[in-house]
Amino acid sequence: MPDPKAHHPAWPAAGPAPSSGIGMGRSAQVVTGLLLLVPAVLALVWSYVVPSVSTLLHSFRRGELWGGPVESAGGDNYAQVVERGFLGDLGFALLLALVPLLLALLVAPLLALAAQRAGRVPRLVARALLALPLAAYAPVAVGVAWSLDRIEADRSAWEQAPTLTAVRTVSLLTAGLVIAVGATLFLSVLRRRPGGGRPGLAILSVGGVLGLAVVATAVQSWSLQWPLLAGRDDRSGPVVRIVRESLTQVQPGVGAAGSVLLLALLGVCGILAVLLLVATRTRIAFTGWRDRAAGAEVGGRNPVALGMLVVGLLAFLALVAYVSAPWWRTLTADAPLPSGVSTGRIQANTWLPPLVSAVVGVALAALAGFAIGGLRPLGRASELLLLPFAPWLFVGDGPLAVAHFLRLRDAEQFNTFAGLIPPGWLSIPALVVFTLFFRGQRERWEAGGRFASTMLLPALPMLAGAGLLGWLVTAQGWLWPQLAVHDVAHAPATSLVVLRVTATFGDADAARGFLAQVLPLPLLLLFLAAFVALQLLYLDRLVVRAGGAVAPGAAPDDQPAPR
Repeated sequence: MPDPKAHHPAWPAAGPAPSSGIGMGRSAQVVTGLLLLVPAVLALVWSYVVPSVSTLLHSFRRGELWGGPVESAGGDNYAQVVERGFLGDLGFALLLALVPLLLALLVAPLLALAAQRAGRVPRLVARALLALPLAAYAPVAVGVAWSLDRIEADRSAWEQAPTLTAVRTVSLLTAGLVIAVGATLFLSVLRRRPGGGRPGLAILSVGGVLGLAVVATAVQSWSLQWPLLAGRDDRSGPVVRIVRESLTQVQPGVGAAGSVLLLALLGVCGILAVLLLVATRTRIAFTGWRDRAAGAEVGGRNPVALGMLVVGLLAFLALVAYVSAPWWRTLTADAPLPSGVSTGRIQANTWLPPLVSAVVGVALAALAGFAIGGLRPLGRASELLLLPFAPWLFVGDGPLAVAHFLRLRDAEQFNTFAGLIPPGWLSIPALVVFTLFFRGQRERWEAGGRFASTMLLPALPMLAGAGLLGWLVTAQGWLWPQLAVHDVAHAPATSLVVLRVTATFGDADAARGFLAQVLPLPLLLLFLAAFVALQLLYLDRLVVRAGGAVAPGAAPDDQPAPR
């Protein structure tokens, strides 16, 4: 009887790499894996560790933002943060997360289950429709358009029940995106293959991480909450208060203290997520380009599930259309541009700087993910190498805004192309995903697959998809451009929309016409085509596993899947 340890990545020291691999011994894999991690570690230190330490140091100081004497504040900044309502802001942000949590952990898996049981063609239709809110990700434009369209109708509701109205509005505007992301993830969890581990454990793992991500996003949201909650000081998230106290009220120490408290919460969420993935031995596998049947269906083709899917998708489309309609009506509108700028310049300011950050961040993430999950330098403990990255897994620009702003000031990069590049040079969420992917593919490679067809080629669509998604998300952010740009000539579309709304708040038509610049219709269609193609041709061939291991006789990616 053959020893299963010889084929299992948990015992990599038992012998050299498979002969079908890249031709390097175990010691070479260890050295190469650690070397490939170096760029990601350097990016982590520069983009997250140093700014976090700087934020912590500033939280104990008192001084002017633009120079002047700086003195020790002890714990006074933290006392002021609490006195000014930071905990109330945090509680309000957690309230905003309640409905999205319900949608992500209940509605999304039910929709995914119905799609999986309805059969291959209905599932592919569902996947194509789920790409719509992802491609139309434009929180500033959606929030501003919604506010302008309903400012009079909702005024009495905001005055009578501000908290309930805020929760209802934010939940409504984010519902389509939350369902789309959650259903996409759970569709991969529900795919079942021989040797695929325990689906229940995978559901627990993915659901836990998704829930933590929803909470982390809610407590540091800015781009959507600002147009809805601006001017309501008692109804704002922690990041709004951090930015206001740091920059508007020129008290960077107080803002930094709030950032430290927020970083601590986000750090705990990130560590819990990584520990959950490691403890459940979660990984992602590609079932192969010739897997036309897309694996064994859960329960076969069920007409009841098909009916539920049709109802669910109709409700989903109605929700997306209702929420996005005020913005979609502006996509073909013309509006006079500020003097000295053109449409081409606005789009260059909007899309080129985030492209640099997205390409570098995702490339470094893929390299590090291959080092950890593919080469496995620490053997069965290799995934523990994710822990140094874990505290910043869910950290965006907001909690580190003070440190990044001061770094920008010292480098004198305001109103420059370099200054507009988002400060995160490593995509830590992408790093975690690539690690899980290469871990799953390593098992298939050791089961007899060829390196190029099991480790390299299946990763290319994931690399492209992560890059496109990262590019879109960073380009639609507003916080960093607000800090980096102070003149119209260098401002991206999101900043110009906010300026136009502020300047013409009484003239809603003028503000609406300018929203077409945020995500122009040609780019929207381009992202939609790309995400639909990824859903149908690639994501439908990914399976999330947890526990267990690939059976020694399981088919590798370059062989036909069992029918």
